[in-house]
Amino acid sequence: MRTTTLALGILLLATAVGCAGNREQQASADADTGYTPPVSIYSVMDPTSLVYTNVAAGASPGDNPWRWAGFLLHPIGVAMDYGVNRPIYAITSKMPYLFGYTSEDSMVDGQRR
Repeated sequence: MRTTTLALGILLLATAVGCAGNREQQASADADTGYTPPVSIYSVMDPTSLVYTNVAAGASPGDNPWRWAGFLLHPIGVAMDYGVNRPIYAITSKMPYLFGYTSEDSMVDGQRR
């Protein structure tokens, strides 16, 4: 118990005091050291940052055959949505007690175009 209290106190103290500087101090420090902005506007903590900063990702669509497969299969997916998925939602919404249709399902169905 004492160790937990000590660890919690240290964490609380580090959180409260850890970043005690203000924006003006940081701006003057950046000006003094010759701050250069990053190449990418995306954070390195963003898991998709490599996708957006990768030069190959900005290539033309003709470079990836899977993209063309996606273009060709998209009408089939839309037809399946209208032919299978939407009728299932319509049927289950009529008898929610039987199928377990919830308000969340209703919200998802209502957001369709």
